[in-house]
Amino acid sequence: MAQQIILASASEIRAQLLRNAGIDVDVMPARVDEEMIRAALEADGVGPREVADALSEAKALKISRKSPDALVLGCDQVAEVDREILSKPESPEEAIAQLTRLSGQTHRLLSAAVICHQGKPIWRHVGTVRLTMRELSPGYVADYVNRNWDSIRWAVGAYKLEEEGVRLFARIEGDYFNVLGLPLMELISYLIMRKDLKI
Repeated sequence: MAQQIILASASEIRAQLLRNAGIDVDVMPARVDEEMIRAALEADGVGPREVADALSEAKALKISRKSPDALVLGCDQVAEVDREILSKPESPEEAIAQLTRLSGQTHRLLSAAVICHQGKPIWRHVGTVRLTMRELSPGYVADYVNRNWDSIRWAVGAYKLEEEGVRLFARIEGDYFNVLGLPLMELISYLIMRKDLKI
């Protein structure tokens, strides 16, 4: 019998990516205080990559303690510019400020994933994508946020590349699955190595 796999995330796109790849997954979102964890790590001088990894682990551990026999996948995505982490925007004004800051600049998107089993981490990976945004006019930014607010309010950096946000970018370097928030190729390789997936 195949090992149960639980996605400790409410992200519909992550669940869809896994199912599209033929991975049977149960969804059980982990409730953790991301802002508190992140603030504590940043106060200790921890970098964006480690923050994304730690948040992924916290989510996976929380669900793994409830379902110890399952493989529990925790994920987190962080946008980083000049070593500063961008959060999900809390208002349209904050979204406009984030996009204005990113306009004409290159930033990194870090997509972390951790698998826990029996309440312990057994696999982790952080994928990195470099994104260069076009020079955006203030009017376009305001209109973009107005048109897309209901969707981008849940996205770090205030954009979604799988939607109209792709128009904001001149160059993307890295794995598209990492852009969507999941290092899928590395995850599949691990599950095949464990014999949880067959090829």
